[in-house]
This record gives sequence, structure tokens and C-alpha cells, in this order.
Amino acid sequence: MRVLIVDGANVVGSRPTGWWRDRAGAAERLHQAIVAAELGYDAVVLVLEGDARHGQPVGKAGAVQTVHAPRSGDDTILEQVRARSSRGDDVVVVTADRLLRDQVAAAGGATVGPSWLLARTS
Repeated sequence: MRVLIVDGANVVGSRPTGWWRDRAGAAERLHQAIVAAELGYDAVVLVLEGDARHGQPVGKAGAVQTVHAPRSGDDTILEQVRARSSRGDDVVVVTADRLLRDQVAAAGGATVGPSWLLARTS
């Protein structure tokens, strides 16, 4: 299975759209854009942390599953990568975070930058 994991905070924070004034609203808009897009993956996991969690409840909408990070979003993303890679899934994470990119690679996943996703959801 091809799985795309989205670092919600990193993607939202990659553009100066005023997201910091309404983190929940920014998360909701990102979720809606992902649900509406044809991304070419069997499953998409949107990881939300902090106040952004109020913008979209945990659950599934089509192929998009929203996960709330109980601690750091990076920890939750890495848990998802490890679990899915161990099942043999092809995992790609959307993030620009350099440390997270290195950790994803060590856990068996690949990465793309936020611009890749934003170009497909705009």
C-alpha cells in the first residue's frame, strides 16, 4: 500500500497566510484540500498537533485519516512511519523539517516538501 503522511503543522506553517491567528481553521482548510485532491496514494494520514487538533476531529474521510498527536507531531509521524513500513507499506512523509526527514529515512520512509503537496491541493 502507498501511504502519504502529512506533517500538518509543517505544511500549514510553510506559507505566511496568517495561520497563526487561527490554527484550527488552517488545519480544517488543509484537511478539506487534501480530501478534495487526487494525490495518487492508497491512504493519507494527516497528523495534527496542539491547537490545530481543534480544526479536524480524529477519524477518516474517504482515504484521509486524521490523527491527533498526544505529544509532538514528529513523534506521532515517526510512529506511523515505523508501523506502516514494518507492514511493507511504501511510506512518504510531507515535511520540510530536516531532522524529521533524516529520522523518516532511518525508519524506512521517504519525504517530499510541502510545496509538492501544496501544488496538488491549490
